Amino acid sequence: MLFVRRLVVCLVIVAFFQACNQKVKDPNEEIPEKVLSPKEIEKIKKEINGEAKAAAISSIISAKVNAGFNGNVLVAQKGVVLFEGSYGFSNIEDTIRLNSHSKFQLASLSKTFTAVATMKMVEDGQIGLDNTVKDYFPDFPYDGVTIRSLLSHRSGLPYYQYEFDKKVRGERVYPTNLMMMEWFAKANPTPKPLNLPDHFFSYNNTNFAILAAIIEKVSGKSFDDYLQEKIFKPAGMKETFAGNSKNPELQKNKTQGYQNGRRLEKDFYDDIQGDKGIYSTTGDLLKWYNLLKSEKVLSKESLREMYTPRSFEHPGLRNYGYGFRLWVNDLQQTDYIYHTGWWKGYNTIMFFDLREDFVVILLSNKYNRGVYNIRDIVNVLHGKNKASTLEENILDQ
Repeated sequence: MLFVRRLVVCLVIVAFFQACNQKVKDPNEEIPEKVLSPKEIEKIKKEINGEAKAAAISSIISAKVNAGFNGNVLVAQKGVVLFEGSYGFSNIEDTIRLNSHSKFQLASLSKTFTAVATMKMVEDGQIGLDNTVKDYFPDFPYDGVTIRSLLSHRSGLPYYQYEFDKKVRGERVYPTNLMMMEWFAKANPTPKPLNLPDHFFSYNNTNFAILAAIIEKVSGKSFDDYLQEKIFKPAGMKETFAGNSKNPELQKNKTQGYQNGRRLEKDFYDDIQGDKGIYSTTGDLLKWYNLLKSEKVLSKESLREMYTPRSFEHPGLRNYGYGFRLWVNDLQQTDYIYHTGWWKGYNTIMFFDLREDFVVILLSNKYNRGVYNIRDIVNVLHGKNKASTLEENILDQ
C-alpha cells in the first residue's frame, strides 16, 4: 500500500513538471500552412485541367498587358497556383520593375481585413455587433449607428472625405482615424447625415474608417499592430502592413501609384486607415484567402454571417455582406465573394469561389479599368463546359 502511494505521488510530481515545462500555445502564432507535395500538385492539375487553364489565363493576361495593364497577377485553384506574373514598373521614373514581392496599396480591398478584425473582436467579446459607435466614442454626434450597420454600409453617415476636405487642404493636415472622430464630435454645425441608420445601403468609406478607430480604441493598439497580431502573423503574411508600419522591412519593395499619366504623391487622407491603407503582395493575399478558407481566423458561423447578402433595395446580381462584396444568383444566394479597390492610382481586385476553391488576384499601381474585367478568367476556372453566372464585368463602385 505504501508503495502504491509513493508511486502515485511520483506520477503526480512528474506530471506537474511536464506541465510546467510545456510551452503555452500562443493563439496568435502562425498557423502552419498546408504544403502540397509535387505528386499532389500534379494530381490536382490533372483533375482540374490545370495546364490548359494556365495557358488560357496567360493569353487573357497578355491581352491586358497589351492594353496597358501595369501590375501583378496571381490565380490559384485547389491549392495550386495556376498563373503568376509581374508586368511593368513599381517606379516608372527610376525604371524599377515589379516583382513578386512588390507591395501595392490595396485601396478598398483593405476593408476585408477591417471587417474580419472587427468580427474577431466580436468573437473575443470585446465589442458587440449591436453596440453603437457612441458606446466607444460618447461624443459621436449620431445616434443609433451600430457596428452591424457600419460593416454593411447601412449607417447613413456623411462622407468624411467631403465634409473635412476644406479643412485638411487649407490647414495641410494629415488626419488619423482618431482625429477624424474628434472632428465629427466637435464640428459646428454637425455634418448632416445622408440617411437614417439601417434605412438604405450606401457605400461609404466613413463606415470602415470608424471601425478602424474603434479597433484602436478598444485594443489600445495601433490598427497595424492589431492586424499584425491577429491576422497577418497567424496567416504568415510577412509582406503586409497597414499604413506607415514601424517595421522598415515592410517598406521594402513598396510601389508608387500613377493615374492619368502622372505620379501621385502622398494624399492628405492617406493616414486614415480601415477604408484603405493596407499594403500587400499577391502571394500574401493568397495566404489571406487560404486563412479565410481554413476558418481558423473566425468561426464558420461568423464567416457565414459576413458572406450573407444584406442589401436588397436594388435587386440584382451585386450585393454586400460585412466588408465583402457579393455576387449573388437569382435566388439571392452568394455565388462569389470579392472586393475591389481604387485609391490614388492603385486599383485592385480579389475575387474567389469557395465551392470550386479558386481565387483571382490583380493588383495594379497604374490605374487601368481592365483590372476589373475578370469574367473570362472566371469562365476558364469553371471549365469550358460550365458557364459562369458572372455575366458582366466587375466594376468598382
